[in-house]
Amino acid sequence: MSSTLAAPYEAELDVLIVGAGLSGVGTAWHLQHRCPDQSYLILESRESLGGTWDLFRYPGIRSDSDMYTFGYAFRPWTDGKVFADGPSIRNYVKDTAEEAGISEHIRYGHKVVGAHWNTEDARWTLEVAVDGSDEIKRFRAKFMVLCSGYYRYERGYTPDFPGMADFKGDVIHPQLWPEDYDYSGKRVVVIGSGATAITLVPSMAEKAAHVTMLQRSPSYVAARPSVDKTADFLRKILPSKAAYSLTRIKNVLQAILVFQMSRRWPDWVKKGVLKAIQDELGEDFDVEKHFSPSYRPWDQRFCLAPEGDFFEVLKSGEADIVTDQIERFTETGIELKSGETLEADLIIPATGLDMLVGGGIDISVDGEPFVAPEHVTYRGMMLSGVPNAALAFGYTNASWTLKVDLTAERVCRLINHMKARNLDYVVPVPPADLETLPLLDFSSGYVQRALPTLPRQGATTPWRTYQNYIQDMLAIRFGKLADGHVRFGTAGDQVFDAKEPFSEAAE
Repeated sequence: MSSTLAAPYEAELDVLIVGAGLSGVGTAWHLQHRCPDQSYLILESRESLGGTWDLFRYPGIRSDSDMYTFGYAFRPWTDGKVFADGPSIRNYVKDTAEEAGISEHIRYGHKVVGAHWNTEDARWTLEVAVDGSDEIKRFRAKFMVLCSGYYRYERGYTPDFPGMADFKGDVIHPQLWPEDYDYSGKRVVVIGSGATAITLVPSMAEKAAHVTMLQRSPSYVAARPSVDKTADFLRKILPSKAAYSLTRIKNVLQAILVFQMSRRWPDWVKKGVLKAIQDELGEDFDVEKHFSPSYRPWDQRFCLAPEGDFFEVLKSGEADIVTDQIERFTETGIELKSGETLEADLIIPATGLDMLVGGGIDISVDGEPFVAPEHVTYRGMMLSGVPNAALAFGYTNASWTLKVDLTAERVCRLINHMKARNLDYVVPVPPADLETLPLLDFSSGYVQRALPTLPRQGATTPWRTYQNYIQDMLAIRFGKLADGHVRFGTAGDQVFDAKEPFSEAAE
């Protein structure tokens, strides 16, 4: 793209937030309440807020995390649905932004394409394409928070299936679902076994002629009630915020318990999950074939079926499940390795997404290009050698928002700490002998495809991401800021080498 740099700056702020989704709005709320003297803007590439929950419009779109932990800690979720639909979540984020006055700080159609740090003035300069034009505007800030999610917005991941061009029906990826698409009376094949597929099948079964979920390998699926009776009871006897907080604590502890049990006794947990499915579907259903994954529980995320809706459509015959591999697409459907054919009018490749941490922004530090695999994460929220920048990245085994809330709190603590001491920047610097590991210990395809392009994590604290909310909460919320793993400095300090280990004690 040819570009012309506008001069000098469109705006100079204390903090620039990239992305106006769940993470960006939450971060802005924390800034307003914990750092009220800090000026900020949210730069959003799309024309509306909500992020994922505004982008995804496929049938049945919902959260697979309970809303008492997926919702903000500071704003009770009062809808009553444990697993909320996409429009409800989008409205929740929108209402939060409007009520807190955050909306007036959002600039839409502002796509950040470059972010460049200069230690001499301790500032970030963000290069921003506005409304898709060739003109690049520049924004400057002391601190940058990347809340742009973890995947590429422009497209989802679709394998190059043989013969796709031969198929005469429609092929629609869930990430690019047209809202006005009418699938009434159509034969639908959903490819995949993850959360999206488990959502699509029961949602489409009522209108479609028939829905088939075609999976190469099974996932763990668990039925869950759509109402939290404990939350309902607490709301009757306590103020809404207190009831919400107690329900949140209960659900956090419950999630940690299930995860730890899955790690310690995977065979026992798997046996329990399969028995529950067998009880749902009856003795004649081949649960071993269709619902027994080759991996341990929580090596990938559990798929949730509110009120067992997925199992209900299998029992009714409105949908079925096929475990096989694709040989090729044909004019009228899909030919499988087994020789069986699936006739279809509509094929939905619910085959995942392309991970893209930081929104694909071109980042540099003192003129040195940022190469993600050469950096390690610090407390799951900052990157080694990258000053005054945080990354909102949630949990794989719990609600995304839990970690985002903690990250925002830590950012505010750092900002206030530096202001009180007349410091201008903070940068994580790992020890020279730090052993590194892949960023995520997760076997999902979208993770494995992306690992070579992602930052890494360390083998020890605070460089290790433990996926434990209680542990993170204690460390991030109450732990020392000058913990010996970060360097604080002032503008004009000698430019540091981002790749040089830092061995001195931090201030």
